[in-house]
Amino acid sequence: MSLLSCLNEQLTIANIKPERFREIINRLMAQGAIVRDEDRIEQLLYDDARRVEDVLEDYFDIAGFRLHHDSNNQFYRLYLAGAVVDGLPEDTLEPTPSLRARVSPDFVAMALALRFMYQNKLNSGDIQPQGEALVSFEEIAATMQTQLKRPLPNGIGDKMALLTELKRHRILSYTAEFSISDEDALLAIRPTILGIVSNDSLAVALETGGIVDQETSIEELEQ
Repeated sequence: MSLLSCLNEQLTIANIKPERFREIINRLMAQGAIVRDEDRIEQLLYDDARRVEDVLEDYFDIAGFRLHHDSNNQFYRLYLAGAVVDGLPEDTLEPTPSLRARVSPDFVAMALALRFMYQNKLNSGDIQPQGEALVSFEEIAATMQTQLKRPLPNGIGDKMALLTELKRHRILSYTAEFSISDEDALLAIRPTILGIVSNDSLAVALETGGIVDQETSIEELEQ
């Protein structure tokens, strides 16, 4: 029996169509994560992914990826080969640099600041039921300035574009009504931040004063 035949057989047992399986894979490859509480579409993707979790793990394992499922906080996170992830067993496969998506210094700096803030909230027990930590935009700006010595982009449009990018990577969550100018508006740092910025990356950033001056990749933050 061919590999494709075995795959289709397992999908039939789970009552998942091949097209749906491809949709789940594409979402994980494109976004790096499926978070159940992101929206209705992702909720359904997450629920279907759970039905074929073993098949997904085998599929990505063959390709050299690692699929992690946090059932408590209800999200899947896909890691490239060689990623060092706090709390997960060491991956012995060699890294795959050609697959690494590049992100800006501003993205890296804010991700580091969010990791620092999340750890503080975690240490104090100030975490929401879904594992999120609530912070204001002003708190983020202050943390970047004090811990990383880096200001936020000047324009409101640039600031929102940065938040949108962090949301796309499932690091942050906020409502459609969120406004930077609203001092009472809160953003939620998702527990996925723990798998995106490692303890070592955060420690190095804090030790060196948080100097971030060049484009890097999400996966390099995991090292």
